[in-house]
Amino acid sequence: MPSSNTDETITKARGRLILAATVLGSSLAFIDGSVVNVALPAIREALVARPDQIQWIVNAYLLLLGALVLIGGSAGDRYGRRKVFVVGVTLFALASLACALSPGVGFLIAARALQGMAAALVVPASLAILGAAFEPERRGPMIGAWAGFGAVTAAIGPVLGGWLVDAVSWRAIFLINLPIAAATVWLTLKAVPESRDPDVQHLDWRGAVLAAAGLGALTWGLTAAGELGWASPAVWSALIAGAAILVGFVLVQARETHPMMPLSLYRSTTFSGANLLTLALYFGLTGALFFLPYELIAKHGYKAAEAGATLLPLSLVMGTLSGVAGRVANRVGARAMLTVGPITAGVGFGLLGGPWIAGGFWTGVLPPLMILALGMTISVAPLTSTVMAAVPSSHSGVASGINNAVARIAGLLAVAVLGLIYFAPGGEGYPRVMAISAAAAIAAGAIGAATIRTTASAAGASKPR
Repeated sequence: MPSSNTDETITKARGRLILAATVLGSSLAFIDGSVVNVALPAIREALVARPDQIQWIVNAYLLLLGALVLIGGSAGDRYGRRKVFVVGVTLFALASLACALSPGVGFLIAARALQGMAAALVVPASLAILGAAFEPERRGPMIGAWAGFGAVTAAIGPVLGGWLVDAVSWRAIFLINLPIAAATVWLTLKAVPESRDPDVQHLDWRGAVLAAAGLGALTWGLTAAGELGWASPAVWSALIAGAAILVGFVLVQARETHPMMPLSLYRSTTFSGANLLTLALYFGLTGALFFLPYELIAKHGYKAAEAGATLLPLSLVMGTLSGVAGRVANRVGARAMLTVGPITAGVGFGLLGGPWIAGGFWTGVLPPLMILALGMTISVAPLTSTVMAAVPSSHSGVASGINNAVARIAGLLAVAVLGLIYFAPGGEGYPRVMAISAAAAIAAGAIGAATIRTTASAAGASKPR
């Protein structure tokens, strides 16, 4: 088997420790995104940041994560998934400390970019560790548990982070990553076996540079359009250059002997469809979760802790029911789940854009949030398992990297594109943002119905048709 462990014996007790390590490590990335969203109004006031700079505090992280997560997955396959995971977690902790000590908005954006680089090592390695450590019949439930527990830990972040913003400072939200990182490294060194793909002998740095440059130019152009206007030559130059560089990236991948994004994987209709579904669904999700807390704080008088707490039901529902969703997917197949789930989430997004959110949390925000939570719960575990099952196990690091890249790129585009709408003059941006998020999620459900072809067997072992 190309993906090899140094220790083939994984007891149940050790399996739980492996799961805990991967959950904590990946949660660094998930918690950080949601916590920063809650803190953005305070950061904007403290650092006197412009709207485009506020977007870059988020986009710098998403850009480097989305561009480098592909090579991060390959690095785990090449050098060892445990080793890369530990390096990524350590670098993330150092970057978090730099964020906490930032003297200005430019330094903060740079430190956030470093966090994105670190997360690009951590996120794909966490899933690849699970894929390598467990046999197919155990892999699906473990991935479902990983998604569920990850949602629970992510639920704590916005609440704690919002309280820290109100009671201490926005800087404190980055310091909560340090003890989590320390616990992750300890658990990983104690329990996680090393695994790698001996066939991977080369890292595609040229592809990584092209991906980062192309996405960076596109993001800058979209973000700058709000400040400079669509008539600006600089905006259009950046957009055209970004598109041209990304075309060059695809051409390089087609000719590269060891590409970080093997185009051959896209011959699978299921793999291609699952990633297109991810792009649409996570565009909607990131847009909603970025602008909902901002809207509640800026327009409806919520404190940061209260805005963070509004997201708690979403994470708790996902954490409680994701394991069940994984088992249901084993019985009914991923196609049904990946059709119903995104459409349900789309209904939730649409309802979150209604005027009734001004009526209070219990009647205006919670009901649509619960619908959204149900839709995402139905979607997440079978989506992850479908992507992993659509490729040979030796490409697990690359597959998880590609899917995570697509999710982060979707978020990057959502913040850049929807930010133009939200921050536009007139004050009507929020309902339009939620309407677009709803449309994207419903489109994701249609994509799932049209492209996903898996058998109703164990999620981790289901085979594309």
